[in-house]
Amino acid sequence: MTIPMVDLSAQYQALKTEIDAGLLAALDATQFILGPNVRAFEDEAAAHLGVRHAIGVANGTDALHLALLAAGIKEGDEVITSPFTFIATAEAIRYVGARPVFVDIDPRTFNIDVSLIEAAITPKTRAILPVHLFGQPADMAAIRALAIKHKLNLIEDCAQSFGADIEGRMTGSMSDAGSFSFFPSKNLGCFGDGGMVTTHSDEIAEQVRMLRNHGSKVRYYHDIIGYNSRLDEMQAVILRIKLGHIDSYNAERRRVAHRYNAGLAGLPLTTPHEDGIGTHVFHQYTLLTEHRDSIQQALQVEGIASAIYYPIPLHQQNVFKADDPGLSLPVTEDVARRCLSLPIYPELPDASIDRICDVIKRAIA
Repeated sequence: MTIPMVDLSAQYQALKTEIDAGLLAALDATQFILGPNVRAFEDEAAAHLGVRHAIGVANGTDALHLALLAAGIKEGDEVITSPFTFIATAEAIRYVGARPVFVDIDPRTFNIDVSLIEAAITPKTRAILPVHLFGQPADMAAIRALAIKHKLNLIEDCAQSFGADIEGRMTGSMSDAGSFSFFPSKNLGCFGDGGMVTTHSDEIAEQVRMLRNHGSKVRYYHDIIGYNSRLDEMQAVILRIKLGHIDSYNAERRRVAHRYNAGLAGLPLTTPHEDGIGTHVFHQYTLLTEHRDSIQQALQVEGIASAIYYPIPLHQQNVFKADDPGLSLPVTEDVARRCLSLPIYPELPDASIDRICDVIKRAIA
């Protein structure tokens, strides 16, 4: 029996009756662009996350891009961020003409190393963009203190952390703006592309709403150059339904992760770290091992998926490495060399987790 990285079918089948009825109702209503389900989802997501505004956009990359624009980040500015993340984080910085400045990561959480941020601040620095990687919240109190001290914007990349919190405060609520992705495999995922910007700021929210809709507040009146980046009504139907289950989904992800931890204990590898600063929601379960190739090969033989997130850090990608030739970020490079992600999704049975652990044990025995 094969085991995928994510089983989207299991979740859909559990919600099929409700989702199908909601989609049919939306089709009957024929309000497909910024319709009632988008507005309702925005209100419900804002309440869930504890923010004043939640603005639906077309995808997570747009959420980052529009958040940066709305915060006033522009050409010639610098934005401090992590080199160990999906390229969209740094792409969005480039979209506005700014330069991503990569700071090494913490070897345990894989999030940006807060102790190294201040040394990277220059007169051109305008923002810090931490990533809550794999569902582990970054140390927002320490990062926010630096942002306040140096009068910098603070924008969260929450693409992998919907529902994660620090002492009851959700990721996406502890900054000038948060950005979310609803890619199907995310903790809260739709059936296509989708994204969202969160903020407490009326000004940023107004800017994002205009930017997502061709720079317009009133139809056919355009105040700024904007984009076509609107959350689809059909995706909003699905997200509204799944939002009601997100806490249980995240609890099940934690169940899977902790069973992995127990099953892999004592082996020559490092299981994911929970730093106690916030609640880890395990978008990915990523371990470190010198036996990555052997483990991957053994899993593949048994029909078990695995993945490497991320094999090439951003500072070593062709598109960025010319910015700072010879930049060495040793922790990031070591983690990229040894990281391996195992299947994780709320519906993953205990028996499958145990089987995966047994294959890994045999691979490195």
